[in-house]
Amino acid sequence: MSASTERLRDPRQRAGRATTILDVAAGLLLRHGYRRVTIDDVAAGAGIGKGTVYLHWKTREQLFGAVFAREVLHAVDELRRALRDDPRVCLLHRFAQTYFLAIADRPLLRGFLLGNPDLLGKLTGSPDTGRDDRHAATLNEYFRLLAEHGLLRDDLSADEVGYAYQATFEGFLRAEGASPVGEPEQRAELLARTVRRAFESDSPASDATVADLAGVTVTLLGDLIDADRAEFGIPEA
Repeated sequence: MSASTERLRDPRQRAGRATTILDVAAGLLLRHGYRRVTIDDVAAGAGIGKGTVYLHWKTREQLFGAVFAREVLHAVDELRRALRDDPRVCLLHRFAQTYFLAIADRPLLRGFLLGNPDLLGKLTGSPDTGRDDRHAATLNEYFRLLAEHGLLRDDLSADEVGYAYQATFEGFLRAEGASPVGEPEQRAELLARTVRRAFESDSPASDATVADLAGVTVTLLGDLIDADRAEFGIPEA
């Protein structure tokens, strides 16, 4: 057994090595794009052998899928931190505004999300991993909680609001490259106003309701982060 393989038995060193590989891969993808980056490029950039990369991720697609998943989790974790700092971020318009800015601040994630749909499908993992189902279930549960707390308009079901909201959010993201509206903060504010007028109840939310919903939503996001880390082999930050 090689010395490098032996060192990877130490969980801390293995996690550190995985983080370095992901950091290098993310930088290369941002500079050169998915089609031009190879495992050899990543290994050279990390100062390791190609075989060491394969100890963490068995294929190029798995590695780049982990890069994509980590970018998503950084944005989700930013949303979770915002909820901890200000419980009113749990309100749908604030939730949308905060998550939109978290994505807008990550150019690689924006590139993934707005790029080739076939590529995105490869990077999210194979259909049997359940990642997409897990993310959809988390969002559905969040909308169920909003409805349960009387924070959504009552002439549509939670599923209908969730579908319309997702289409609106994705539409704002896809318009990023050609938006006539100045800075990302302005577009995020416009998204928030749109979401509030279209989908939220006119009744104000009490502090107790907000605190309860924020706590549950933080837990939901934490469970999602933990599950994705485990599936894609992403070390904790």
